[in-house]
Amino acid sequence: MCTKRKRVGIMGGTFDPVHIGHLILGETAYEQFELDEVLFMPAGNPPHKKNRAHRATNEQRCEMVRRAIATNPHFSISLEEMNEDSYTYTYRTLERLQKEHPDTDYYFILGADSLFDFEKWREPERICKACTIVVATRNHTSDRKLDEMIEFLEEKYKGSFRKLNSLNIDISSAMLRSWIAAKRTIRYYLPDPVIAYIRENNMYKDCDEDAI
Repeated sequence: MCTKRKRVGIMGGTFDPVHIGHLILGETAYEQFELDEVLFMPAGNPPHKKNRAHRATNEQRCEMVRRAIATNPHFSISLEEMNEDSYTYTYRTLERLQKEHPDTDYYFILGADSLFDFEKWREPERICKACTIVVATRNHTSDRKLDEMIEFLEEKYKGSFRKLNSLNIDISSAMLRSWIAAKRTIRYYLPDPVIAYIRENNMYKDCDEDAI
């Protein structure tokens, strides 16, 4: 008798801070691809973001993710890439997960911006071999350009790229950090428990209660 394979989504990122856009993408992927679970995987020391001065610590970023996903039974946090001593690479993480869980198919969720930089990632062909790439769209990216890039990458790396049918939540952690520093409201852009945590820890350039 053939055992059903598990389907697990991966939302990677620095989550500095985690926001509603991340959560909506994770939930949409869960529904569209009939996933069993979505892992939120904070990067400990991402190769493309080496200068992280005045940002949240690893522990703070993980705690914000935990608080953000606490009420969703099919969201979990994964510390696979939480490594302060060395850089992490997606292909290594995926291959390690494949080896540890051979009965699982992985769906790696990324934004359209990341898709256009995919050739610059370390070992893109190994990433494609280890998972299905799920691409979220952005307002400033046309469907035609996105489809052309997907076709190009599928041919070059023999991978499987799928478009995520999600609303375009065109916000970023960098934007929200700048709003907090400028004392602009971030209400509704972040889950309330995350806002409370930022306030409690006076994060992102002396953010205080009046700022959020």
